[in-house]
Amino acid sequence: MASPNPPSSWTTLVLDAWHEHRIAIFVSALATVALFRLYSSLRRLLYQETKSIDSLSAKPKLDAPFLSAESEKNPAAKTAVSRLDPSEVDIERISRSVKQSAPNPSAGKAKAGPKRIAGKKPQISPSRRPGKQNGRVATDIHEGDFDVQVLIFYSSLTGSTAQYAKDLKESLFSATEGPYPKLSIETPSNGLPAAPISRNFLPAQLYNLEEIELDDYFISPPKAEEDVKGVKYIYLVVTPSYETDSPVAPFLEHLQETHHDFRIDTAPLRSLAGFSVFGFGDSSEWPSSEGKFCQDAINVDKWLGKLTGGRSGSRRLFPLGMGDMNPSGEGPGADESFKEWRIHLEEAMREYAETGSLGGSPESRTAVESGDEDSELEDEDAEAEDVVDLEDISGMIPKKTSRKDDSTGTVKPAPLPIDFTTPAGKLALAAGEGQAEHRKEMVPKDGVTYSALTKQGYTIVGSHSGVKICRWTKSALRGRGSCYKFSFYGIRSHLCMETTPSLSCSNKCVFCWRHGTNPVGTTWRWKVDAPDVIFRGVVEGHYRKIKMLKGVPGVRADRFAEAFRIRHCALSLVGEPIFYPYINEFLALLHGSKISSFLVCNAQHPAQLRALGPVTQLYVSIDASNRDSLKRIDRPLHRDFWERFQECMDIIREKRDVQRTVFRLTLVKGFNVEDEVQGYADLVERALPNFVEVKGVTYCGTSTAADAGLTMGNVPFYEEVADFVVRLDKELTRRGLEYGIAAEHAHSCCILIASKRFHVNGKWHTLIDYEKFFKLLEEGREFSPVEYIGEANPEWALFGNGGFNPEDERVYRKGKGPKAVAAGGACGAGEEESGGCG
Repeated sequence: MASPNPPSSWTTLVLDAWHEHRIAIFVSALATVALFRLYSSLRRLLYQETKSIDSLSAKPKLDAPFLSAESEKNPAAKTAVSRLDPSEVDIERISRSVKQSAPNPSAGKAKAGPKRIAGKKPQISPSRRPGKQNGRVATDIHEGDFDVQVLIFYSSLTGSTAQYAKDLKESLFSATEGPYPKLSIETPSNGLPAAPISRNFLPAQLYNLEEIELDDYFISPPKAEEDVKGVKYIYLVVTPSYETDSPVAPFLEHLQETHHDFRIDTAPLRSLAGFSVFGFGDSSEWPSSEGKFCQDAINVDKWLGKLTGGRSGSRRLFPLGMGDMNPSGEGPGADESFKEWRIHLEEAMREYAETGSLGGSPESRTAVESGDEDSELEDEDAEAEDVVDLEDISGMIPKKTSRKDDSTGTVKPAPLPIDFTTPAGKLALAAGEGQAEHRKEMVPKDGVTYSALTKQGYTIVGSHSGVKICRWTKSALRGRGSCYKFSFYGIRSHLCMETTPSLSCSNKCVFCWRHGTNPVGTTWRWKVDAPDVIFRGVVEGHYRKIKMLKGVPGVRADRFAEAFRIRHCALSLVGEPIFYPYINEFLALLHGSKISSFLVCNAQHPAQLRALGPVTQLYVSIDASNRDSLKRIDRPLHRDFWERFQECMDIIREKRDVQRTVFRLTLVKGFNVEDEVQGYADLVERALPNFVEVKGVTYCGTSTAADAGLTMGNVPFYEEVADFVVRLDKELTRRGLEYGIAAEHAHSCCILIASKRFHVNGKWHTLIDYEKFFKLLEEGREFSPVEYIGEANPEWALFGNGGFNPEDERVYRKGKGPKAVAAGGACGAGEEESGGCG
């Protein structure tokens, strides 16, 4: 009989079974534990839910005396009261609870997602806030009555920027000089003392960006308690620029993180009164051409623009200022630039204190930080389509032969029509007939013409004059280049004022970019404003237009300050400036203020052209070389338009030795390009102008142009304009006329042909010595245009080099890069030039 297994064998069997099934045992154990925990959790949740339901189902009632009228109306209050023991009810506490817990029917359901900070910080006691002034901090409650607090922030590595910031704190509103130059007659801006500050400016405070808590100032402005007077804050930031170890780097990082933080409002600093930035750099280390000069200040200005409004309109009080610490730099030094920035900044702060706003429109303050240039195409309203020229409706209105005297009831004969441009009209003007009550205004303020022109950006001055900011002025203020006048004649666009003393014209050109909204006529029968009234009005209107651009991103503070020193006046814009009866008196006011003049006429008023006094440069628009083409393109109103045109050619020849005379040829493909080189050469040979400007037409896209058959197909490519100029130059040379191609500005699609009298020592000298011109005027004698020839044209302006100033930055629109331009583009397909008829 076999004996049972020994104990050692049982142990071996157990160990073998363990090793064979241990994984299954572990899995089973874990599953059992998991099931047990799940069962326990479900029982606990079921118990809590049952308990909650039981507690909610029990509703003991209170006696009626303890239910107030408010709780009867409010179910939430009723529930709160029902859970109290009647002996423990506190009526006042229940009332407070009702007010706090009452549902708001107008409040919508809260959106799901992370909490957003809307630029509001927890209330900090005034005694603990570093930026307090007499216990008062900023508030937006008292909009009509507030003080202004200037906070100056700086960052400094060597201490020089800190000293500039301290000097700024001490010198604010201490200067006696203003931003406006003296002119020949006083205007409200340049002739009157600075207006007293109408609001209280609290003493400026100075903060080192490295020593303060940035969140206290740059996530939201300081706030005020409800029982104190409001304070509006202005932030001034003064920074240096360093390529490495910049002290501004942490500040820039904070601004950037604040902007990109999804928990913070996109514009947490929008309640600021305004901000402005000034940066110091060294041009010897970072030339402006490399784009790194004052780079830190540029970035601070950009991020503050985004944090104060971004595309909805930033709070930029004054453009970014930059100072060059290089003592051998070409431009003004840091001290001069800083002083100029401070003077204009004070003017902007005075304006804010007076009006409570930054000025300008929200659109002008939009922070377009990309490289795209602002479009100049303006939307046309339906009202603009309804505008009818005065000449067109003259036959539709019954002519009045008499008028009724309201005082006596008798009928008096109507006043005889007077053309104030004739000798008899001049006598009538001297007798005061130009301001007679029965004379109508050319552009009445309640008329459709006034409405249409103001919508296009004009400022109407008096009853017949206007001023407008050119597209190139905006471009020059941003350092993006000037128009052809700078390449040809040395005129910087931000120093140029474009105006006209007469909005009326004698032509209705098919390519006119004024949309056919200006009045037209062959005689002047309207009221006549005095020249000093027009001068004051256009200067002030120009100043207002410039001020509206101070919040535009990219505007350079130095050029913005220079823009108030008007150095040139382009009398073109719209209408016929020579038509104004007091044109010579108006020119004298310009020249007396050291403002040069370019006057454009349409060769339809020979009497006024012959009587014209000295101008810096006299233009004649030549849009066709023969009678039929001129009638088809310019659509003149005079029946003897061709005879007038030819007489003006002879007058231009008479004036060529006493004035700089210019032909302005506007090329319209299909109208005056293909077969008119011979005809244009005939006109040049007849008038012998000093210069011939050839420009491709700019398509305006209006219904007027469409009705005349003008489309984008009529806009020549720049290569076609250049080819036309080369052919015209060869034809002039073949005839023995001494002309040559002097300069170009491809961006304006414009090329200049000049007389060889301006080709001196092998170089073209089409630039103008403006100081010499004014000295010659003061001598009171006739002088030749060669007496105020300027320096030689720069290399970049000569024909074949493009004509774009390398000191500026060329910015291309999307899809219009250098390759597209090199391949050729239509003159009107890119940026539109907002120039006048000439």
